[in-house]
Amino acid sequence: MWPLSERFGAIVGSTLFTHAGVTIRLHRNDLPDGLDLGRVVAIDTETMGLNPHRDRLCLVQLSSGDGTAHLVQLIPENLGGQGYGAPNLKRMLADPAVTKLFHFARFDVAVLYRYLGVTTAPVVCTKVAAKLVRTFTDRHGLKDLCKELLGVDLSKQQQTSDWGAPELTPEQLAYAASDVLHLHALWAKLEGLLKREGRLDIAEGCFRFLPTRGKLDLLGYEDPDILSH
Repeated sequence: MWPLSERFGAIVGSTLFTHAGVTIRLHRNDLPDGLDLGRVVAIDTETMGLNPHRDRLCLVQLSSGDGTAHLVQLIPENLGGQGYGAPNLKRMLADPAVTKLFHFARFDVAVLYRYLGVTTAPVVCTKVAAKLVRTFTDRHGLKDLCKELLGVDLSKQQQTSDWGAPELTPEQLAYAASDVLHLHALWAKLEGLLKREGRLDIAEGCFRFLPTRGKLDLLGYEDPDILSH
Protein backbone atom coordinates (compact mmCIF):
# COMPACT_ATOMS: atom_id res chain seq x y z
CA MET A 1 0.00 0.00 0.00
CA TRP A 2 1.32 3.45 -0.84
CA PRO A 3 2.18 5.76 2.06
CA LEU A 4 -0.66 8.14 2.83
CA SER A 5 1.34 11.15 1.71
CA GLU A 6 2.00 9.61 -1.71
CA ARG A 7 -1.43 8.17 -2.27
CA PHE A 8 -3.47 11.18 -1.25
CA GLY A 9 -1.16 14.13 -0.98
CA ALA A 10 -0.58 15.84 2.36
CA ILE A 11 -3.66 16.15 4.55
CA VAL A 12 -3.98 19.90 4.44
CA GLY A 13 -7.12 21.83 3.59
CA SER A 14 -9.79 19.40 2.48
CA THR A 15 -8.97 17.71 -0.82
CA LEU A 16 -7.52 14.25 -0.33
CA PHE A 17 -7.73 12.27 -3.54
CA THR A 18 -9.54 11.37 -6.72
CA HIS A 19 -9.91 7.70 -7.51
CA ALA A 20 -12.06 6.07 -10.21
CA GLY A 21 -13.91 9.33 -10.72
CA VAL A 22 -14.58 9.80 -7.01
CA THR A 23 -13.28 12.81 -5.08
CA ILE A 24 -13.08 12.60 -1.30
CA ARG A 25 -12.68 15.76 0.74
CA LEU A 26 -11.94 15.52 4.46
CA HIS A 27 -13.04 18.48 6.58
CA ARG A 28 -12.03 18.65 10.21
CA ASN A 29 -14.58 20.02 12.69
CA ASP A 30 -17.14 21.42 10.20
CA LEU A 31 -18.16 21.91 6.59
CA PRO A 32 -16.39 24.85 4.93
CA ASP A 33 -18.18 28.18 4.63
CA GLY A 34 -20.25 28.62 1.50
CA LEU A 35 -20.41 24.94 0.52
CA ASP A 36 -23.69 24.23 -1.31
CA LEU A 37 -24.53 20.56 -1.73
CA GLY A 38 -27.90 21.16 -3.37
CA ARG A 39 -31.47 20.38 -2.40
CA VAL A 40 -31.00 16.63 -1.79
CA VAL A 41 -27.96 15.55 0.24
CA ALA A 42 -27.00 11.95 0.97
CA ILE A 43 -25.77 11.54 4.55
CA ASP A 44 -24.31 8.79 6.72
CA THR A 45 -22.51 8.66 10.05
CA GLU A 46 -19.74 6.64 11.62
CA THR A 47 -19.65 6.14 15.38
CA MET A 48 -17.66 4.19 17.95
CA GLY A 49 -20.53 1.72 18.25
CA LEU A 50 -24.30 1.38 18.07
CA ASN A 51 -25.24 2.89 21.44
CA PRO A 52 -25.54 6.67 20.94
CA HIS A 53 -25.48 7.31 24.69
CA ARG A 54 -22.09 5.62 24.98
CA ASP A 55 -20.53 5.58 21.51
CA ARG A 56 -19.52 8.98 20.20
CA LEU A 57 -20.13 10.37 16.75
CA CYS A 58 -16.86 10.44 14.81
CA LEU A 59 -17.61 11.16 11.16
CA VAL A 60 -20.43 12.57 9.06
CA GLN A 61 -20.36 11.79 5.34
CA LEU A 62 -22.24 13.86 2.77
CA SER A 63 -22.68 13.87 -1.01
CA SER A 64 -24.77 15.79 -3.51
CA GLY A 65 -24.72 12.77 -5.83
CA ASP A 66 -22.05 14.20 -8.12
CA GLY A 67 -19.35 11.64 -7.34
CA THR A 68 -17.79 13.73 -4.56
CA ALA A 69 -17.98 12.78 -0.88
CA HIS A 70 -17.43 15.31 1.90
CA LEU A 71 -16.33 13.77 5.19
CA VAL A 72 -16.58 15.84 8.37
CA GLN A 73 -14.39 14.46 11.15
CA LEU A 74 -15.61 15.50 14.60
CA ILE A 75 -13.04 15.23 17.38
CA PRO A 76 -13.89 15.96 21.04
CA GLU A 77 -12.06 18.81 22.73
CA ASN A 78 -10.42 16.47 25.26
CA LEU A 79 -8.77 14.70 22.32
CA GLY A 80 -7.48 17.92 20.77
CA GLY A 81 -10.41 18.72 18.48
CA GLN A 82 -13.09 21.39 18.47
CA GLY A 83 -15.94 19.23 19.70
CA TYR A 84 -19.40 19.29 18.19
CA GLY A 85 -19.90 22.97 17.39
CA ALA A 86 -19.98 22.54 13.59
CA PRO A 87 -22.35 25.45 12.80
CA ASN A 88 -22.29 24.96 9.01
CA LEU A 89 -23.09 21.27 9.30
CA LYS A 90 -25.88 21.93 11.80
CA ARG A 91 -27.38 24.60 9.59
CA MET A 92 -27.57 22.24 6.63
CA LEU A 93 -29.04 19.38 8.67
CA ALA A 94 -31.84 21.59 9.98
CA ASP A 95 -32.54 23.41 6.70
CA PRO A 96 -36.17 22.65 5.73
CA ALA A 97 -35.33 23.30 2.08
CA VAL A 98 -32.73 20.50 1.99
CA THR A 99 -33.88 16.88 1.92
CA LYS A 100 -31.49 14.58 3.77
CA LEU A 101 -31.18 11.14 2.20
CA PHE A 102 -30.16 8.24 4.48
CA HIS A 103 -30.03 4.49 4.64
CA PHE A 104 -31.44 3.55 8.08
CA ALA A 105 -32.20 7.15 9.03
CA ARG A 106 -33.59 6.06 12.40
CA PHE A 107 -30.10 5.59 13.81
CA ASP A 108 -28.42 8.49 12.06
CA VAL A 109 -30.96 11.16 13.01
CA ALA A 110 -30.82 9.95 16.63
CA VAL A 111 -27.03 10.13 16.87
CA LEU A 112 -26.96 13.53 15.11
CA TYR A 113 -29.48 14.85 17.62
CA ARG A 114 -27.56 13.33 20.52
CA TYR A 115 -24.21 14.91 19.61
CA LEU A 116 -25.05 17.97 17.51
CA GLY A 117 -28.32 18.88 19.23
CA VAL A 118 -30.13 19.40 15.94
CA THR A 119 -33.27 17.81 14.53
CA THR A 120 -32.40 16.56 11.06
CA ALA A 121 -35.36 17.08 8.72
CA PRO A 122 -36.84 16.52 6.21
CA VAL A 123 -35.46 13.03 5.62
CA VAL A 124 -35.77 10.13 3.20
CA CYS A 125 -34.74 6.60 4.18
CA THR A 126 -33.90 4.04 1.52
CA LYS A 127 -34.13 1.20 4.03
CA VAL A 128 -37.73 2.06 4.91
CA ALA A 129 -38.50 2.41 1.22
CA ALA A 130 -36.96 -0.97 0.45
CA LYS A 131 -38.97 -2.68 3.19
CA LEU A 132 -42.19 -1.19 1.83
CA VAL A 133 -41.77 -2.42 -1.75
CA ARG A 134 -39.31 -5.32 -1.63
CA THR A 135 -41.49 -7.57 0.49
CA PHE A 136 -40.30 -10.64 -1.44
CA THR A 137 -36.93 -10.53 0.40
CA ASP A 138 -35.41 -9.74 3.77
CA ARG A 139 -32.24 -8.34 2.18
CA HIS A 140 -32.57 -4.61 2.78
CA GLY A 141 -28.97 -3.70 3.67
CA LEU A 142 -27.19 -1.03 1.65
CA LYS A 143 -24.74 -3.54 0.19
CA ASP A 144 -27.56 -5.82 -0.97
CA LEU A 145 -29.63 -2.99 -2.46
CA CYS A 146 -26.70 -1.44 -4.33
CA LYS A 147 -25.78 -4.83 -5.77
CA GLU A 148 -29.30 -5.81 -6.81
CA LEU A 149 -30.66 -2.44 -7.97
CA LEU A 150 -27.54 -0.64 -9.20
CA GLY A 151 -25.05 -3.40 -9.98
CA VAL A 152 -22.58 -1.81 -7.55
CA ASP A 153 -20.59 -4.07 -5.24
CA LEU A 154 -19.77 -2.26 -1.98
CA SER A 155 -17.07 -3.44 0.36
CA LYS A 156 -18.02 -3.54 4.05
CA GLN A 157 -14.57 -4.54 5.28
CA GLN A 158 -14.01 -1.32 7.24
CA GLN A 159 -17.47 -1.19 8.81
CA THR A 160 -16.22 -2.23 12.25
CA SER A 161 -12.92 -0.37 12.24
CA ASP A 162 -11.87 2.29 14.79
CA TRP A 163 -13.61 5.47 13.65
CA GLY A 164 -12.36 7.39 16.69
CA ALA A 165 -8.74 7.28 15.54
CA PRO A 166 -7.27 10.79 15.08
CA GLU A 167 -5.97 9.85 11.61
CA LEU A 168 -8.27 7.73 9.46
CA THR A 169 -6.77 5.27 6.99
CA PRO A 170 -7.23 5.46 3.22
CA GLU A 171 -9.41 2.35 3.43
CA GLN A 172 -11.65 3.93 6.06
CA LEU A 173 -12.07 7.09 3.99
CA ALA A 174 -12.95 5.12 0.86
CA TYR A 175 -15.44 2.98 2.79
CA ALA A 176 -17.07 6.02 4.40
CA ALA A 177 -17.43 7.72 1.04
CA SER A 178 -19.01 4.66 -0.57
CA ASP A 179 -21.90 4.78 1.90
CA VAL A 180 -23.19 8.08 0.47
CA LEU A 181 -22.06 8.09 -3.16
CA HIS A 182 -24.84 5.79 -4.41
CA LEU A 183 -27.83 6.89 -2.32
CA HIS A 184 -29.24 9.30 -4.93
CA ALA A 185 -29.32 6.60 -7.60
CA LEU A 186 -30.69 4.07 -5.12
CA TRP A 187 -33.48 6.40 -4.04
CA ALA A 188 -34.42 7.04 -7.67
CA LYS A 189 -34.93 3.28 -8.15
CA LEU A 190 -36.87 2.85 -4.93
CA GLU A 191 -39.01 5.94 -5.47
CA GLY A 192 -40.04 4.48 -8.81
CA LEU A 193 -41.05 1.23 -7.13
CA LEU A 194 -42.99 3.08 -4.44
CA LYS A 195 -44.93 4.96 -7.10
CA ARG A 196 -45.54 1.77 -9.07
CA GLU A 197 -46.95 -0.01 -6.01
CA GLY A 198 -48.96 2.99 -4.79
CA ARG A 199 -46.99 3.29 -1.54
CA LEU A 200 -45.17 6.60 -1.90
CA ASP A 201 -47.62 8.43 0.37
CA ILE A 202 -47.19 5.95 3.20
CA ALA A 203 -43.41 6.06 2.75
CA GLU A 204 -43.45 9.85 3.05
CA GLY A 205 -45.50 9.54 6.23
CA CYS A 206 -42.88 7.20 7.67
CA PHE A 207 -40.10 9.58 6.68
CA ARG A 208 -41.79 12.48 8.49
CA PHE A 209 -41.95 10.41 11.68
CA LEU A 210 -38.32 9.28 11.66
CA PRO A 211 -36.83 12.29 13.55
CA THR A 212 -39.35 11.66 16.33
CA ARG A 213 -38.65 7.93 16.23
CA GLY A 214 -34.98 8.67 16.77
CA LYS A 215 -35.75 10.86 19.78
CA LEU A 216 -37.94 8.10 21.24
CA ASP A 217 -35.01 5.71 20.91
CA LEU A 218 -32.79 8.14 22.80
CA LEU A 219 -35.39 8.31 25.57
CA GLY A 220 -35.33 4.55 25.92
CA TYR A 221 -38.57 3.79 24.08
CA GLU A 222 -37.03 1.37 21.61
CA ASP A 223 -38.20 -1.32 24.01
CA PRO A 224 -40.97 -1.06 25.04
CA ASP A 225 -42.31 0.30 21.78
CA ILE A 226 -45.01 2.80 22.77
CA LEU A 227 -46.86 2.11 19.51
CA SER A 228 -47.33 -1.56 20.32
CA HIS A 229 -50.43 -2.88 22.11
